[in-house]
Amino acid sequence: MRLVPLMLLALAAYAVVALSGETLLAAAVVAVTLPSGSVWTFDVADLILAFGLVLLFVEILKATRTSVAAALDHGLSMLVCVAALLGFLLVPALGTSDFFLLFLMTLIDVVAGFTVSLMGARRDIGYGGGFGDGASRD
Repeated sequence: MRLVPLMLLALAAYAVVALSGETLLAAAVVAVTLPSGSVWTFDVADLILAFGLVLLFVEILKATRTSVAAALDHGLSMLVCVAALLGFLLVPALGTSDFFLLFLMTLIDVVAGFTVSLMGARRDIGYGGGFGDGASRD
């Protein structure tokens, strides 16, 4: 389960709901009247986006690992990102702003994952004792 890009779960949930009927995405999960008098409606698409944000946080935490499994996870996340982009561009039911935001989350996952891993790997490399440190080589 550690190798499965979690953003895939949010994308799959959105795709299943969108392909089963667009009216379900707009179905209200909760509607609350705020003290200002305006009504805040939280629908199924918003719920999936919130779920995606939570998964993005977990994915960024997963990116702090430096191992071969982490590199494989980053590669799979890249594939999920490409699949999300293709879905957005080619599948009419997925051509929505909500799905685009999910795609952006997968893109952030990929960029953040590689960035965090590279920064961690750079910290693991020992500097010093080399030719450029000013030490004489007698």
